[in-house]
Amino acid sequence: MSRECDATRGIPPGILLIRGKNWNLHTYRYMVLLITFVAYVCYHATRKTTGIVKSVLCPDPNRGKGQGWSPFNGPEGTSKLGEIDVAFLACYSLGMYVAGHLGDTLDLRLFLTMGMMGSGIFMGLFGMGYFWNVHEFWFYLSMQMIAGLFQATGWPSVVAVIGNWFGKRKRGLIMGVWNAHTSVGNISGSLLAASVLDYGWGWSFVLLGAMIIVGGIIVYLFLAAYPEDVGFSSIHGDEEAQITKGVDGGVLIQRETNDAAQRQGSVSRKSVGLLEACMIPGVIPFALCLFFAKLVAYTFLYWLPFYLTQTEIGGKYISVKSAGNLSTLFDVGGIVGGILTGYISDKLNARAITAASFMYAAIPAMLLYRSYGSISMNANIALMMVTGLFVNGPYALITTAVSADLGTHSSLKGDSRALATVTAIIDGTGSVGAALGPLLTGFISTKGWNEVFMMLTFGAFIAGLLLSRLIIAEIAEKTSKPLSTGQQNPGAAASQPLLQEESLQQPPHCSFSLMMRYAY
Repeated sequence: MSRECDATRGIPPGILLIRGKNWNLHTYRYMVLLITFVAYVCYHATRKTTGIVKSVLCPDPNRGKGQGWSPFNGPEGTSKLGEIDVAFLACYSLGMYVAGHLGDTLDLRLFLTMGMMGSGIFMGLFGMGYFWNVHEFWFYLSMQMIAGLFQATGWPSVVAVIGNWFGKRKRGLIMGVWNAHTSVGNISGSLLAASVLDYGWGWSFVLLGAMIIVGGIIVYLFLAAYPEDVGFSSIHGDEEAQITKGVDGGVLIQRETNDAAQRQGSVSRKSVGLLEACMIPGVIPFALCLFFAKLVAYTFLYWLPFYLTQTEIGGKYISVKSAGNLSTLFDVGGIVGGILTGYISDKLNARAITAASFMYAAIPAMLLYRSYGSISMNANIALMMVTGLFVNGPYALITTAVSADLGTHSSLKGDSRALATVTAIIDGTGSVGAALGPLLTGFISTKGWNEVFMMLTFGAFIAGLLLSRLIIAEIAEKTSKPLSTGQQNPGAAASQPLLQEESLQQPPHCSFSLMMRYAY
């Protein structure tokens, strides 16, 4: 097959319809940022649904509101809800290891589309249990498990796509804003799921399932997963000097390398094995740290709306719908925290110090929220946002900092395909903690919420403690090296514009390495 036919085959059908001859590198980059942002918003929005409907499935018997839904309305209702959460997150965690390899070998646009479609279908089937009057626990458990496997496709895919289009200077405040897709997804998922609760809890799952399916269609139509798909090559360096476009873009430049070989390399390049990736210095400590950080963050993600319905605020209880809407403020604080930690760590060039400081600060924030959040609605809102800032801030930074460190490690030799596997290992390990937190909460909450918050503070403390060796190394480096050498200060790169980057001698897909640290 000719090079022209191969390039045309890779162009998304939607782009063929809407693009103009004057589309340049900037246009495609903005489009990739927007579509990957929307895609991961859809992923996280669907994960929020179970947290919103918990209070409907298992209402507080002391308040006498609603009969609940069997099998979740009995004495062991909260435990069963916790098992549903851990089933989803366990399959998500295990699927992450596989998805990292599949994302390295398959067409990312089709892989991401498949994952979003599958997630939407099984999310909708979970909600159909309401309309079909299903009361078997195994049905809901199996739907969540399969949905968790499809959800695992999201993180490796969006990170790989961003890495294919951007180089190592895309960091700091701008990518911190892009990282807000997680919190925006949580907020939109909470609002949408709560908006249809009055019509029946099944509608919440059906609506969010339809949302991610529509997102998958958008990805299939408009996402150019590789620059080569739309005629670009060498997406690094100064745009005017580096851009080369295919015949569809109206510019044809003589090239020394073979287009087909570049395209094949960007899709099928071999990644390192799991054991080899685990041996890279820093992978194990950061993975364990993320285990506890996500344990805390995902407990709030899945149980905060339920907690709000079980707690008096200003002397009265709030409705399930109001609790869902109120819980979005936690993620508003998380957006600020993600941006703030990214900005501070870039300025100080101290990832571990920044992450640990925020993680330790989350401990008094959570204790204050538990102790004084019930005084009034204003106090609850303020303390909830502060807690979200300190909990979600380091959770985001830990993930991004790991990818940044690994991207510059000499053992990788700039292999972006290795980083897809490494990132899947780290986030997969963190997702084990994300599964454990909601599960433990389902059991511990039956004894009291004070015990739940003690578990969360302990998890935050361990997460910060695991960064101690890296903190010592950062302090030693700062005290032993002068800061006058601009080339050795990565923080200087944070001031670079979004769509400009340094000139590299690597293939375009190698730019993936440092960009991966700015996604979930």
